[in-house]
Amino acid sequence: MSDAANFGIEVNFLTGRYVATCYSDRQQGEWPPHPARLFSALVAAWADADRPDPAERSALEWLEARAAPAIAASAAVPRTVASHFVPVNDEAIIPSAWYSRKAEKIYALTDQVDAESRVAPDSIGRSLLRLRQRIAKEQDIQKQVTEVGKTSVESAQRMLPGGRTKQERHFPSVRPDEPRVTFLWEDHAPEAVRNALDGLLERVTRLGHSSTLVSCRATSDLPKASHVPSSAGESIRVVRRGQLAQLERLHAEHEGNKPRALPFTVVRYRAAASSVHEGRTSQANTAGDWIIFEFAHDSRALPATRSVEVARAMRSAVLRYADDPIPTQLSGHDEAGDAVRLPHLAFLPLPYVGYEHADGRLLGIALSAPQSMSDDVRRALYRAIGVWERSAASATYPLRLTFGVGGALRLRRLRGPAVNASLRTDVWFRPSRKWVSATPIALPEHPGNLSRGAAKKRAKAWRRAERAVAAACRHVGLPEPVHAEVSLTPFISGGKAASRFPPFNQRGRDDQSIRRQLVHVAVAFEHPVAGPLTLGTGRFFGLGMMRPMPDDKLTTSA
Repeated sequence: MSDAANFGIEVNFLTGRYVATCYSDRQQGEWPPHPARLFSALVAAWADADRPDPAERSALEWLEARAAPAIAASAAVPRTVASHFVPVNDEAIIPSAWYSRKAEKIYALTDQVDAESRVAPDSIGRSLLRLRQRIAKEQDIQKQVTEVGKTSVESAQRMLPGGRTKQERHFPSVRPDEPRVTFLWEDHAPEAVRNALDGLLERVTRLGHSSTLVSCRATSDLPKASHVPSSAGESIRVVRRGQLAQLERLHAEHEGNKPRALPFTVVRYRAAASSVHEGRTSQANTAGDWIIFEFAHDSRALPATRSVEVARAMRSAVLRYADDPIPTQLSGHDEAGDAVRLPHLAFLPLPYVGYEHADGRLLGIALSAPQSMSDDVRRALYRAIGVWERSAASATYPLRLTFGVGGALRLRRLRGPAVNASLRTDVWFRPSRKWVSATPIALPEHPGNLSRGAAKKRAKAWRRAERAVAAACRHVGLPEPVHAEVSLTPFISGGKAASRFPPFNQRGRDDQSIRRQLVHVAVAFEHPVAGPLTLGTGRFFGLGMMRPMPDDKLTTSA
């Protein structure tokens, strides 16, 4: 979509950070900034004028009628969220539990609106209209604070200056690698519209929290998109025709000093396809979008050696909530129960590796949906995740994976930037000529005994292992590496020796169990390969997780 973009709005973060709360989780920061937030900032700049300009209003109405824009934003690092205890007026009137229930209902309804819109994108049916009416009803919180008889005398006394207490508040902040974001539209902006928007953008001084100072401008210098609208992916708030009129109606009700909520329409966004097809860069056929779940701090004790166990538990949890019949690209099996050869959903635990003090603990897990996955299957995947999340008790880490006597993991879907580097996609997706294994790969062919026997036989086994690594690269659509080195010990800090991983068995012909040889590998290609990259027969369950390395070395300590 970025190649077709013709008009953009650039937002520069003057303090190098962006403070805004994720609308579905008040302890997480929002990134990238949502188009609906930008539009509201433009409306506020227009309405604050002594005499709002009709030309600027027309420009806003033109903008709201455009399709959801693509977004160009760098990766961002969130700051650790600290609790702030501040005096508030709504402690007793709007309890946090009531607010959380409201937010969960609105989030579920917007998911339904998104699904309904995908079925009939050019029409507004009765069911879609009813859903939007329900959202508007849930967003209306005025009765909660104005109806007589809803507040006890004790609650009213606590609102007086002498009785006010302090309540916990969070102000999540992210620091983008590049302190700017650009919203990209495919439409040509008429000159009158562009001039009016330029005047508005000059008056926008903040986005999100008041501490986020920005400068904005219309631009024709358009970068490549990092996030594009899709049939499945991250939920991002956008606007639709009539947004300005709706904001005006809401302002007439709350008058700028009563509780209110930002109106929005949800559109799914996915990471834009990288430029792997430009020049000589290639990518594995298993590569695609990641849905990342982070583990709670007290659930980060499992070592990478339990990756397969965690991956299988995650697979069972997701498929348990999937609609029947479960698509082949989700399960990885056909109707007969046999494993399929085509790329399908992979479950990839993410270990803490590649840094000076890395210890190989699992920090989270990614669901990797290959680019070849159809839109219908992607929607089925997000529905399964949504059902799982709604079935869980409301908590900071509401989801749970159980391992019998092995204990349990608490986790949650990552909706904003990750604090831990090992949970950031740029760490695993970065194009590079050289890659090393974070977890050992399961060789597709048994090379022979690598550690015992005569020296000549062991040398042949090692050469066969190197050829098996090259075959694993070809199997996922990559060119043959110009260099492949095999080891039983890791090439990267935090990695665990192959011998410490449980045996990895696969069902072979006649239902016989085949034990795969596990080895660590370092490979180099003639031209860059973009991630994510997983190799070997265990690539759908967390084995063969490859980490890109700088071209001048195969190991790292930073």
